[in-house]
Amino acid sequence: MGVEDHQASLLESSSFKRTGNTWTAVAHIITGVIGSGVLTLAWSMAQLGWGAGPLVMLLFASVAFGSAMCLCNCYRSPDPETGPARNPSYIGAVRMILGKKNAALCGVVLRLNFFKLGVIYTLTSAISMRAIQRSNCFHKEGHQAACEYAKTSSYMLLFGIIQVATSQIPNFHGTEWLSIVSAIMSFSYATIGSALGLAKVIGDGRIKGSIGGAPTSTTIQKLWLVSQALGDIAFAFPFSGILLNVQDTLKSPPPERVTMRKVSAISIGIITFFYLCCGGFGYAAFGSSAPGNLLTGFGFYEPYWLIDLANACIILHLVGGYQVFSQPLFADLEGWMAEKFPNSEFINTDYKIKPPLLPLPAFRLNLLRLCFRTAYVGVTTATALAFPYFNQVVGVGGALSFWPLIVYFPTEMYIVQSGLGAWTRKWVFLRVYTGTCLLVAMFAVVGSVQGLIKAKFGQGTASSI
Repeated sequence: MGVEDHQASLLESSSFKRTGNTWTAVAHIITGVIGSGVLTLAWSMAQLGWGAGPLVMLLFASVAFGSAMCLCNCYRSPDPETGPARNPSYIGAVRMILGKKNAALCGVVLRLNFFKLGVIYTLTSAISMRAIQRSNCFHKEGHQAACEYAKTSSYMLLFGIIQVATSQIPNFHGTEWLSIVSAIMSFSYATIGSALGLAKVIGDGRIKGSIGGAPTSTTIQKLWLVSQALGDIAFAFPFSGILLNVQDTLKSPPPERVTMRKVSAISIGIITFFYLCCGGFGYAAFGSSAPGNLLTGFGFYEPYWLIDLANACIILHLVGGYQVFSQPLFADLEGWMAEKFPNSEFINTDYKIKPPLLPLPAFRLNLLRLCFRTAYVGVTTATALAFPYFNQVVGVGGALSFWPLIVYFPTEMYIVQSGLGAWTRKWVFLRVYTGTCLLVAMFAVVGSVQGLIKAKFGQGTASSI
């Protein structure tokens, strides 16, 4: 067993040999974006209808793309293409371009966003684990059987144990292989969900749904459901929080921002296609009764083995997705502690452990990493146990993080970098754009919080578990 200086491994992230290319970066983004959010889109479409549903998805895709184009320029400072200073994280870019006060605010929002995603991924994986057991039961005993198995809490704890192990991957660069596997899983279950919806439409011989979406007894109830649907869609698209981390893996030349623009265009194109397919085919198949979770709400019962496969793909994908969003948070807080306590052996010492009799590379164990990341996984798991309401939690999470991370900070950084003067045409356009997005986000937050409260106090819909 050898000993290394942990600070050297932290500095390694800034001098790391970057070997990433267009497709490894696309894999990171697909892993981060095509996640649990895609499973809510049929339900979201049902609330918005054929008129507004596809249009809202395209609008959110456009916002995500615009955000990505702004952030690509923030990787290098002061010049976006040749600047010597790298900003390998979202918070670092905000600190460099907008100053420490904005960076402090951004840090709070971004860390809450990463934490929120850990909670939602824990919740979603548990639902899929339970769905596999129930699917086999329905196949054997009939679709009307009770098929009640262990509470989802047991599966959340199992997922937490898996994450304790995978969280020991030292840094974001080490997740490349996990992202590739997870991206393949994303494509697999998104394709299965779309295909099952299309097959049901063909089997039924008609397209369900309406222009206005699911009918409700009152206008206010319709507004609550629409606002929650907006929150769900807002959750499904963004990847701004990890964009600069992904960009930091790219080799150069060509300049990183050139590759990242291409990566963003490819990724959002693929994501939007799958989202329209999943949401559209799901809504066409079930109409107003579209389940809150397309693959675990048991709108589909057969072929049961295909549903099992889709849910297994979801679980494998979420193992990687959890890490893609957690690694930036780990690096940020562990780097701060190493800087704060440079002489602490607990924080700054890595131990090399070589598995005996196995042809495996040496594993670096750091006590801070082991303790902090285990505790973090424990807290996300406990939070998921306290709020096991899939659609509502997704809606609240998407609505809260959408405006600051996807709209406000990228736009402000673009204005500063471009040197836009106040009251110029582009400056006014960007201010109107951020203001409009803020109103949409506030509407989505209010409705999603109302849905979560309603579910928490015993009036939940089928989306609670």
